[in-house]
Amino acid sequence: MTPEKSLFSDRNFAFLFGADTASKLGTQVTILALPLIAAVTLRATPLQIGLLTAAQMLAFLLIGLPAGAWVDRVRRRHVLIVSDLGRFALLASIPVAWWLDVLGLPQLYVVALLNGAFTVFFDVAHQSYLPHLVGRDRLVEANSRVATVDSAAMTSGPALAGFLIQILTAPVAIVVDAVSYLFSAACLAVIRRPERRPERAPDRHLGREVAEGLRYVFGHRLLRPIAMATATFNLFASMRNAMLIVVVASVLHLPASNIGLLMAFLGAGGLVGSLVARRVGARLGPGPAMWIPMVAATPFVFLVPLVHTGWRLWLAGLALGVSGIAIACYNITQLSLRQRVTPERLLGRMNATMRFLVWGTLPLGAAAGGLIGQYATPRAALWTAAAGLALSWLPVFVSPLRTLRQPPPAQPLPNPPAPAQPPSHQPATASPPVETPASQAR
Repeated sequence: MTPEKSLFSDRNFAFLFGADTASKLGTQVTILALPLIAAVTLRATPLQIGLLTAAQMLAFLLIGLPAGAWVDRVRRRHVLIVSDLGRFALLASIPVAWWLDVLGLPQLYVVALLNGAFTVFFDVAHQSYLPHLVGRDRLVEANSRVATVDSAAMTSGPALAGFLIQILTAPVAIVVDAVSYLFSAACLAVIRRPERRPERAPDRHLGREVAEGLRYVFGHRLLRPIAMATATFNLFASMRNAMLIVVVASVLHLPASNIGLLMAFLGAGGLVGSLVARRVGARLGPGPAMWIPMVAATPFVFLVPLVHTGWRLWLAGLALGVSGIAIACYNITQLSLRQRVTPERLLGRMNATMRFLVWGTLPLGAAAGGLIGQYATPRAALWTAAAGLALSWLPVFVSPLRTLRQPPPAQPLPNPPAPAQPPSHQPATASPPVETPASQAR
């Protein structure tokens, strides 16, 4: 048997991997730098910091659903490049305004919101473009490689960000992220894999296309519990992450370098998880590979609210690292399963619907954390987040995913829906999704 070639022998995947590496490493700088600009440079309150964090993800609620329908209408690589260039221009405006002494919270809110909008399109297009680039049979391997980039960026990025912010100040450090998006756009521009332009349906309608994606996800016995579990986790993880920065920076008064090292533990755990996720999935099956690591990490979430100076700072870091392992195993498994069971024609809408549902809770969690931090204490918000995270795996556990040992087979490209037929509203059954003329999971 001829050994399977490495994905990196494909120059197109190698360039996509390079684009991911550059942009995600730079993004870690902004994730830490934006709230620190607000907290340290502009003296923002916990509520204002929570709202700033919420603004970064608000676009997933505002345009998350139509973004998928739009992405399914165009070549996805073009969406990736335009999104990178847009994020470069937005982030470059922050150090310019700082140098001109006109930087304020309103600009940070606008940049966070519009940067989030470009991220919506980039993420939906990226998850929909990857199956085209590598083929569905290699999705787990490809997603593991991409997750390794995420985790490596989360490991080295916060530590690098902390030192850059301490040395250069937070507004100047954001230049690193802006340049990373330019490099990412350049890598994407040289990919040469032909991409067919989606056919324009004569009766296409944005509302119907969005509704089709919603019905597919909510009618699918595997995608629905994934959406519920991930949305719950993200709600409370966003609350925790926003208030953890407030506690460490404003309550404990630790330097930015310490904050970066603390957050690097989460990325280090994710790196370990991305390296073992394939073996965990092969041994346990895709369903148990989602919920068993999350259950094992549950006790550690209650160590994060105990964060303090000295050894308790690193105890919280250890807890974040264990959580990172579980998160990576869960994310790689569920994303590969989603891409495998969804027809090519619906990939953009499925990914956008999932992003809307699971990332749409991020601004809600950050805003709720800000309110609790403002009117109770930031540490009370951390305890609330820990309680929610401890229960987030339950939707997967009580679904058919609990015992799913073999992934469903890849599905053929469905026929487009007949123009004269209205969308079907038949109830979902317990069987795996089958292809109907309307491409609905029943």
